[in-house]
Amino acid sequence: MICIPIAAGTTDGAVERMERAAPLADCVELRIDRIPGADLERLLSVRRCPVIVTNRSRSEGGGFAGTEPERIAALIRAARLGADYVDCEEATDPALKAELRSALAGGPARLISSWHDFSGTPSAEFLQEKLRACMADAPAIVKIVTHAGAAADCLRVLELIPRALQEGQAIAAFCMGEKGKISRIMAPLLGSAITYASLDREEASAPGQLTIHELRVLNRIMEGGTRDV
Repeated sequence: MICIPIAAGTTDGAVERMERAAPLADCVELRIDRIPGADLERLLSVRRCPVIVTNRSRSEGGGFAGTEPERIAALIRAARLGADYVDCEEATDPALKAELRSALAGGPARLISSWHDFSGTPSAEFLQEKLRACMADAPAIVKIVTHAGAAADCLRVLELIPRALQEGQAIAAFCMGEKGKISRIMAPLLGSAITYASLDREEASAPGQLTIHELRVLNRIMEGGTRDV
């Protein structure tokens, strides 16, 4: 599943980007922490493909400036308005996570439990612990993303994909940064549930993120369809 993150200075701008993204991707991610005054009801009513709603905390590279209860309340509202997925950090206070899971119970919205490290890539043992911690949230998808300082960092993160799949857990796992680009290409081939690509280079939501055009071209090459490139 290729997902295009959507951020903009206004709700109108986000709607315009959603319209551009819908024919190109399998889903979009509404980064409401980077859409000032985001009108969730409007944004979800005009969607033309599945939507992930993310309200990323500053501790994991996001832009939300309110309180933690306010941040989770926005995700609960998104779920009630029809979001397909909500992304909540594994490090979120357990009581708030429980409140979110309760709100999701019985509804169509599904949980993505995520963990990000913008400073580097920890040991394989630490990453496996994070995988288990995310799985403990009973999510539809686990998302684990680190920053690669070397190619070997990508290998440690990509190893999480078969490990999770063996336990029946859908996962998105890859590395950020220039040295992490290869992991963004390889992750879907290993079974990663989601890969993220920007509408264009200026709109990348994380370091090393490929554009949707670049990713599509690379996917065709990897699949052997070079005649179409």
